[in-house]
Amino acid sequence: MAAAQRGSKADYDRLLRSVLPRLRAFIRARVRDPSLAEDVLQNVLLSVHQARHTYRPERPFGPWLRAIARNAVIDAMRSRGVRTRVEVPLAELESLPGASETPEPGASEISPVLARALAELPPTQREAVELLHLQELSSAEAAERLGISAVALRVRAHRGYKALRATLQREDL
Repeated sequence: MAAAQRGSKADYDRLLRSVLPRLRAFIRARVRDPSLAEDVLQNVLLSVHQARHTYRPERPFGPWLRAIARNAVIDAMRSRGVRTRVEVPLAELESLPGASETPEPGASEISPVLARALAELPPTQREAVELLHLQELSSAEAAERLGISAVALRVRAHRGYKALRATLQREDL
């Protein structure tokens, strides 16, 4: 890594190729989903590249690299945990009563069950969810349309998802 920091592209390439199998094994031992493991591996390689200037040659390289890999795995697991708590799988929505009802022509393309659940949300949360998921706007576009920050929009949307999940689970009973 010290040679790579001095600008040796060949040494940098050799370094990355030599650590790749060990990194892959380290990540796969912690991440069961193969495609997620590859995504984490790519994130680690990108992080190594972006942070290569922070490596101190007088210190061992292995712990520095493992810290980056460990943090990437933790970030991926944390992100996955948040998604599984917030998102409702499409199959779960389709299995709810009334989900297979055919909407009238020109009606919304969402299920009646989901439409009712959306209608129960406070207006600010409903707007956030509709803009992000029904109109498929980016966070920045939706936030601009509502005149709020992207962070505030994501908070509203998160609260909306949580309320939707609770409503949909109640209706499933």
